[in-house]
Amino acid sequence: MSSSEVAFPKPLPSPLPEDLLASINAHLSTLTPEGILRWGLDHLPNLYQTTAFGLTGLVAIDMLSKMTENPPPLIFLDTLYHFRETYDLVDEVKQRYGYVDAKHGDSTEGKKIYVYRPEGCESAADFEKKHGEKLWEKDENTYDYAVKVETARRAYDELNVKSVITGRRASQGGDRANLQPLEVDDTGLFKLNPLFSWSFGIVEWHINHNNVPRNKLLSQGYKSIGDWHSTSKVKEGEGERDGRWKGKDKTECGLHKDYFAMRARAKLQAQSESITISA
Repeated sequence: MSSSEVAFPKPLPSPLPEDLLASINAHLSTLTPEGILRWGLDHLPNLYQTTAFGLTGLVAIDMLSKMTENPPPLIFLDTLYHFRETYDLVDEVKQRYGYVDAKHGDSTEGKKIYVYRPEGCESAADFEKKHGEKLWEKDENTYDYAVKVETARRAYDELNVKSVITGRRASQGGDRANLQPLEVDDTGLFKLNPLFSWSFGIVEWHINHNNVPRNKLLSQGYKSIGDWHSTSKVKEGEGERDGRWKGKDKTECGLHKDYFAMRARAKLQAQSESITISA
């Protein structure tokens, strides 16, 4: 049996034994990103793609468009604080690849994109009315939980998501330095990282070579783009994600941290605020 014909359960079982995960990653590490994506389509249950439309996620969208007429639906976590250019890019991707807006429980046909926002909020004004202004400065962990972690978990629960494609790469450094092709997080969610081994240069080459839509901010000195208040341009010689949370000992927004720890911390903070207000 050739390496491309290695047999694994379809779909993968959950919980996934550690030795089986190790065998899968040994196999996936020999494949191209396209090969990893095809493997994911064949083996991962209830597969979606979470994306903030960064370069790596865009490459995955482009690759999937060429291998299937029915790619995994997209989930876009709208923090309400993205740059205008990011929202423009979302519209461009919809037009280029044929995605249509969908909501949980509707009968939308075709390539779907689900947009999820912080609970009970449709605008930054709504969010600030609920949480106060500049929450990211006052309590960054609570902010991350409110705009990303809780929002993602709500999406996964409503849509019955069991597996997601991510845009993370080892070359981005920080917590991602030892990234594997497939992970299982503390909630049991499968996370497929098809471009885990690619450098920024290779990603950018694919974007340019295939005329993939990209965020216009990338031509203005940005490399990794998140919320406008925590994203800055990078200087010559700085790392790809050095413009995120500049000056802070932070490399992740919370989405790929311990969900249960983040939830517990958010609950404690909410209780503390309630006690303060009552007093």
